[in-house]
Amino acid sequence: MTAINLPRVIRIGGGALAELPQALEQCGLSRPFVVTDRFLVEHGYLDRLLEPLRAAGLSAQVFADTVPDPTVAVVEAALAALRDSGCDCVLGFGGGSPIDTAKAIAALALTPRPIPTMKAPAVTDTPGLPIVAVPTTAGTGSEATRFTIITDEVSDEKMLCAGLAFLPTIAVVDYELTLEKPARLTADTGIDSLTHAIEAYVSKRANPFSDAMALSAMKLIAPNIRTACADPGNRAAREAMMVGAHHAGIAFSNASVALVHGMSRPIGAFFHVPHGLSNAMLLPAVTAFSAPSAPQRYAACARAMGVAREGEGDQSAVARLVEELGALNADLSVPTPRAHGIAKARWFDLIPTMAAQAIASGSPANNPREADAEDIARLYEGVFG
Repeated sequence: MTAINLPRVIRIGGGALAELPQALEQCGLSRPFVVTDRFLVEHGYLDRLLEPLRAAGLSAQVFADTVPDPTVAVVEAALAALRDSGCDCVLGFGGGSPIDTAKAIAALALTPRPIPTMKAPAVTDTPGLPIVAVPTTAGTGSEATRFTIITDEVSDEKMLCAGLAFLPTIAVVDYELTLEKPARLTADTGIDSLTHAIEAYVSKRANPFSDAMALSAMKLIAPNIRTACADPGNRAAREAMMVGAHHAGIAFSNASVALVHGMSRPIGAFFHVPHGLSNAMLLPAVTAFSAPSAPQRYAACARAMGVAREGEGDQSAVARLVEELGALNADLSVPTPRAHGIAKARWFDLIPTMAAQAIASGSPANNPREADAEDIARLYEGVFG
């Protein structure tokens, strides 16, 4: 038996942001606590969110001090602001970091407790305040997932938190919010969503529903990611990327991610590499490592992405997939850790700790090929560059 979990209300398409008040009304909500970042405030995006709310006579309070890779301290500051707000829901507006922050404070709003107590393998299903998610990037798919990631700044660990308490009640997915986003952001978030789709499809916890969403995501993302980076105003490519990221989020929320994500989180925590970029650094090598244990699954990914023909043999299709992932990194200027400026001595010194954190997150256990600490260490060594 498979359990599928989705947001209660999903409004998707160009201009969907204008329907935010109706979506709130559907769920009996009227006083959102908006969690966002300074960039979106300063560049006018927040006004685009607040305009339809004001027109509908709804009031919102705003917390705009989120940071990339949200920390325990930021979550606690947002939680303190929420307590006195009188708001009836938490609205995450932005990329994965504001939405992850919103999820954490919503889960803690009614039952305060130390944030590390929510870290996997703990499962937090008891609902807090309703979560509304409005993504401004085509990447994390966080608007459709039952996960959030919070960084413990004391231990430099990205803590994966899972459970239905983190699943948004409402998702508003409007690709027009991604138009004109810069190429680097588009590339990093796009490869992030492609990684979600591939890992969901090859995960040991995959199921027919997640498979359908993962394949759809790959078919949307792979042919459009280069166009979206090169031509930021291309509406068709932007829409495909946004819908693909959403489908990938649904897929991995219901099947889980695997080794790439397990290894990626420590890179972000220790070296402050954006999450999508650290995924991209790892994806070709981890795919090559994992594919021998699930050639049919990886070959299906290659066919969905359009890099292998339908009648092509699995071994050839897998080879084309690994080749394409490497070519995609080259075309989108994805650096190696060395080229990104990470010091070799520090990288290699931290490999045992990163490998231990990767395994502890639980994600590698879903990988089609089992990886122990030594395997993960060799992969970290190999991708450094």
